[in-house]
Parts: sequence; C-alpha cells; structure tokens
Amino acid sequence: MIYLELLWSFIQIGLFSVGGGYAAVPLIERQVVDLHAWLTMGQFADVMAIAEMTPGPIAVNSATFVGIRVAGIPGAVIATVGCVLPSCVIVMALAYVYYRCRGLGLVQGVLAGLRPAVVAMIASAGVSLLILALYGQRELPEDLGNVDMIAAALFAAALFVLRLRKPNPIAVIAGAGVLGAILYSVF
Repeated sequence: MIYLELLWSFIQIGLFSVGGGYAAVPLIERQVVDLHAWLTMGQFADVMAIAEMTPGPIAVNSATFVGIRVAGIPGAVIATVGCVLPSCVIVMALAYVYYRCRGLGLVQGVLAGLRPAVVAMIASAGVSLLILALYGQRELPEDLGNVDMIAAALFAAALFVLRLRKPNPIAVIAGAGVLGAILYSVF
C-alpha cells in the first residue's frame, strides 16, 4: 500500500510542478509533510538541502530521498518513477503539439502566462524555507524578534557573496555548511 501511496503522491507532484524542481518544493512539502506525515518539517528541510547539493534535478532527488526514507530502495525507485513519468508523457505530447503549432500566437500566449505562476511557486518555496531556517517553524511566529541569529547571518552572508561575486552555488552551500557547523558548535 505504501508503494501505491508513494507512486500516486509523486505522480501528482510530477504532474503539477510546472516550472522545474524549485516549483515542486511546495507540492512535495504538502504531500510528504502535511498529507502523509512521512517527514517532519525539519526532516523535509534536510532532504531539500541534500537534494539541492546532489547532482540532478531537485524534485527527482527529493523523490528518491523521500522514497528511500519511507520504503527503502523499492520506495526510492517507485517515488522517482512517479516523479518523472508525468513529465516524460507530457513532454512527448507537448513536443509533438509544439512542433505542429509553434507559429500560433495562442501557444506563445500560454507560455507567457505560465512564467509568472512559476516565479510565484519558486518564491513561495524560498520564503517557506527561509522562515523555517530563521524561526525554526513553518509559519511566522507572533514574536518576530526571536530570530536564529546564526541562521540569519549565514543567510545574509551567502546572499551577499552570491550577488556580489557570482561563485559556484555549491561552494557557497559547502561554505555555509562548514561555517554553520563551527558556529552552532561554539554558540
């Protein structure tokens, strides 16, 4: 039964995560934390961090990590297949339609209309993870002054370095991880 639940959950995620992996993050969170309680919010944040650092699309990596956590290797395979199957079917169908109708203004209008929705989904995922990092919970608390100062400093430093120097994001993630390990062990 757990295999069918994993498959169906990740088929839904794969089907509705228009715009790529980051757009899938709120959908994955809803399925694995809210609906099925397979992971806590803290575990979900850890899975997102690991999925971001490992090679490959974040949604597929997340599916694999959630699947292995919930049902071992078979669960990882089933969740991963569920995540990529809708995309494969849809891309094949859309490639055919686009090839046949690429000059129509309607097609260009649909694509232009999807862009703002994708940006909103990515921003939603980013804000959720930022609130979790800064406050240790999913929603803004009543007392906004109770911020994890180490997390806030690491966020500000990483944002500053990424905007100013344009380094490899993996190096920034690794550096923030090392600094976080040092700072949290000292303070």
